[in-house]
Amino acid sequence: MMEPDNLIDAVLQRYAAAVHAKDVEAFAALYAADVRVFDLWGEWACEGIAAWRAMAESWFGSLGDERVVVTFDSVRTMVAGDMALVHGFVTYQGVARDGTPLRAMHNRMTQGLRRRDGAWKVVHEHTSSPVDLATGKALLSH
Repeated sequence: MMEPDNLIDAVLQRYAAAVHAKDVEAFAALYAADVRVFDLWGEWACEGIAAWRAMAESWFGSLGDERVVVTFDSVRTMVAGDMALVHGFVTYQGVARDGTPLRAMHNRMTQGLRRRDGAWKVVHEHTSSPVDLATGKALLSH
């Protein structure tokens, strides 16, 4: 059996794979039914998997032929029993059909996970970017 940290790393790998494949069901499967998400875009909060799945459908549908390559950096994990906290930096790199980089966005991400029936599910996710105090705009690159 894999150690908790390796199982949580697998959740991040599945996240990146689901986003790249634009696979709504694989993406939604990473989250608990009662997930609460504080996302960087649009909504103050997404409550429950139906709202989060709808966000993914909209996001993936807006990409057309483009794909998104997700990479995580400086990830730190803390596990206590059936709860885990994961935080780090995430880059979303938009790429053309031929793999040509188009643009990138960098965020900070924190996920709270709970192990239910032997599987880690995200119960809370929070993404953010720092704000330039002079302009009030989010800084999406570093």
